[in-house]
Amino acid sequence: MSSIKKLVGQTAWYGLSSIAARFISYLLTPYLTYKLSDIAYGENSIVYAFIPFLNVIVTHGMETAYFKFGTKENEAEIYNTSSFSMLFVTLLVMIGLFTWQIPLAELLQITLHPEYISLLAWIVALDALTTIPFSRLRMQERPKKFALIKVGGILINILATYSFISLLPNYVQTHPESFLQKLYQPNWEVGYILIAGIVQNVFVLLLLQKEIRAIRFKFNFKLWRSMMVYALPLVLVGFGGMINETLDRIMLGWWGPGESVDANKAMVGVYSACYKLAILITISIQAFRMGAEPFFFKQAETDQAQKTYAKVMKFFVISLCVMFLTVMLYIDIWKLFIQNPAMYVGLKVVPILLIANMFLGVYYNLSIWYKLSNKTMAGAWITLLGALITILINYLAIPHFGYMASAWATFFCYGSMMVVSYFWGQQVYPVPYATKKLIAYFVIALLVYGINLLLHLVSTNQPFNYLFASILLFAFIVFVVRIEKKDLQSIFRKSN
Repeated sequence: MSSIKKLVGQTAWYGLSSIAARFISYLLTPYLTYKLSDIAYGENSIVYAFIPFLNVIVTHGMETAYFKFGTKENEAEIYNTSSFSMLFVTLLVMIGLFTWQIPLAELLQITLHPEYISLLAWIVALDALTTIPFSRLRMQERPKKFALIKVGGILINILATYSFISLLPNYVQTHPESFLQKLYQPNWEVGYILIAGIVQNVFVLLLLQKEIRAIRFKFNFKLWRSMMVYALPLVLVGFGGMINETLDRIMLGWWGPGESVDANKAMVGVYSACYKLAILITISIQAFRMGAEPFFFKQAETDQAQKTYAKVMKFFVISLCVMFLTVMLYIDIWKLFIQNPAMYVGLKVVPILLIANMFLGVYYNLSIWYKLSNKTMAGAWITLLGALITILINYLAIPHFGYMASAWATFFCYGSMMVVSYFWGQQVYPVPYATKKLIAYFVIALLVYGINLLLHLVSTNQPFNYLFASILLFAFIVFVVRIEKKDLQSIFRKSN
């Protein structure tokens, strides 16, 4: 079986869990946009935008360092050292969160609920405990167990969220003498969503107990120092990435053109709900990263590594183009996942965010050059460039254009990172990417989308519009398959 076929198989399993993970927020989007006010939904989005920054600190690059330094001979030593490094940093982060609970609540504009900071501290800590055990499953190429545990935790999260927000209020109303009456807090939906996250992480920890019990009280300081030299630039990469990915929600709450704090929170809610419609692209990127990172490191030892990377990039971009069209050609269907029609005003950000995330996916694919060449600081500089673009555009334009500024900031941020990484990487670790062909596929996909837009200007017949969209999508797929027929056959042909 070809190496790319193996990557496809593993990515499919990682994708299953990634799709399910994203569908927590995606499947809950119609439910939460129905149950929560736009202000509460915006508040929830701001809180969850803060968590990834904490995750960057507690992981501090140890996950990638584990893949870089781990071999069959020293995997146990790497596993123990990276695990204890994360445990120590997580403890420090939790102390900081509990100590500065009030100032952090003021920073996130949730001053009425500083307890949310304590709840998210537990989410971050419990999630950190699972990071290296999950990495071990990936290193050992056990994607099925990885996926099943992820999906199990997700189902628990959905069940807990529904129980806290719908079942619990109904129960306390019909059972006024119940002890739950004293515990229940109305208008505390965001808090219950956070508690559901804690329940999920506890459940996952129980399922990973075998991997967690394998941790031994052994710490190799010399090895840890080498890992940190490699990993610390990745912390900057992670921070820059989180600035680019989630800080716009927080900045929109700070600087939005609304007449009040609540008006800006409502704007965050609209932007966050519409951002969810980029789900197909974002889950694909996450699934690809899960499967590709250990795969790329292992392929680096072969003679055909660069050619393999080029072929992976080509089919990855084709997949992104298909997903872009799948969303935009049927946007009138996808928008129904948002159950608050007042939020449809933000749908104009969707194509911008989809293209931006396509740029991000290509960037992640390109980033292998600095990881393989031990130039992780280059990745930090590129990501910090993107962060600077994100902050500048949002700071200058949000007061005038609201969430449209955030969407375009994401577009220019990821686009710049992609271009810089490509040209820099080709100087350090050249890979024979089919650049012209990839640009052509992207342009053709945009032309297909443009043709569909023109049809909507002259036709209001929805069944006909959907039929025409399906023909366009099918034609694009057939066109690509005909051109890439030879490479597709080589991927799925068993090696001799």
